[in-house]
Formats: sequence, structure tokens, C-alpha cells
Amino acid sequence: MKRVIVAVLSLVTACGTSPTPTAASDLEPRGTATPTSTQAPTPTATPTPTPTGPPAFESKVSTLKRDQLPYSWRPGCPVHYRDLRLITMTYWGFDEKAHTGELVVRETVTDDIITVFKRLYGWRYPIKSMKLVDVYKGSDFDSIDANNTSAFNCRQATGSGSWSKHAYGEAVDLNPRENPYVTASGDTAHDNARAFTERPLDKPGVINPGDRVVRAFAAVGWEWGGYWSGTKDYQHFSKTGR
Repeated sequence: MKRVIVAVLSLVTACGTSPTPTAASDLEPRGTATPTSTQAPTPTATPTPTPTGPPAFESKVSTLKRDQLPYSWRPGCPVHYRDLRLITMTYWGFDEKAHTGELVVRETVTDDIITVFKRLYGWRYPIKSMKLVDVYKGSDFDSIDANNTSAFNCRQATGSGSWSKHAYGEAVDLNPRENPYVTASGDTAHDNARAFTERPLDKPGVINPGDRVVRAFAAVGWEWGGYWSGTKDYQHFSKTGR
């Protein structure tokens, strides 16, 4: 009987409970913290859009060669082409964009023209087109019908046997569709301008009595055809006279 009891006790001792496995964290030296990153991530810079407006007004004055005025100048004109100048400058279009146009004027009035058109550009006064009348083979009618702003053209004044101020390079026709030549009876020769024969008229590109366009030209000594008695030439500005 004693041998049975001793055998059972020996078996219990051999098959005793195994020690609990040591955790991995317990293998680290005490007092040593697991390293962690304390540096904040570098933020990614977001570019700030820079608003860009229309380009600044620019102008350039150049001399002319004979072949640059194949239709608008000829021998016998009251001013020689050597006394004319080509102004290349910025203008604001009806499409609300900046464009580059050309006008030919007398050398003595280049400063006047640049001063006025720089103001018009600053006001965003819209201009449809600004090409030399030679693009239309010297035809005043075709240039006006295309709503083209132009200056020099060696021609006679409308309804007159004398030279126009355009023939001297001292006149500008500005937006001729919106500012037509209107007879005393209220008629105009251009069908596309019939909606613009009355004044005052609140439409883009229209010139009205006493408005800032008229005042800008007056400030440099130019007269407006809209003040003529009887016939009105709303497009026309000239240094003096018609």
C-alpha cells in the first residue's frame, strides 16, 4: 500500500503545473521606454493663386514707309507720309480682352492720341476694331461698315469738296457703328448703325454728349462731331474743324 501512495506522489510531482511563459515586454530592461516619433509631419505648402489682370497699356510710335499706305496716301495729299506716324497701342475690345491696334496720325498729334486712348483703355471703354483704312483699300465706307476705328485717310470731307481733317492725320473715327454719321433728317448710310442714331443712348461703345470720352478728347483740344448743328458725326473727333 505504501508503494502505491509513493508512486502516486511521484507522478504528481513530475507532472506539476509548468511556469507561466515570460511575455516579450518583460524581456526589456526596466526603465527603458519604447522609442516613439515626436516630430510633427512637415506640412505640404499649397501655392496661393496670384490673380492676373489685363496687361498694362502700351504704345509705340513709328515712322512710315510709302508702301505701308498703299491706298490711304498719294501724291497731292495735304500732308506728306513722312509727316505721319504709325501708333501701335493697346485697346480694350467688346470681348472684354486686350488687343493691339494701329492708327496713323500726324506726327504733331501723337501725344494727344496716346493720352486719350490710354484713358479709354483704363476705363475699359470697348473698341471693336483698330486697323489702318488701307486694310479696306482706303474705302471709308467699308471701314465704317466693319465698325473699324481709324484715323488718317487722304479724302474729302463727307458732303464737301474740301479736304477732311482725316487727310491731315488730325481726326479719328471711333466705333462708327455705335456712333454713326447722322443727317439732319436722322438718317444714316449704314444699316447696321440704325439702332444707334439717337442720343443719349446707354449702350457699350456709344459716345454721349458731355460723357468722359468727349471730355478726354476735349482735354487735349479735340472737338466732337456730335456737337455739330444739323448733321451729327458721333464717331468723329478732330483737332480743329471737320
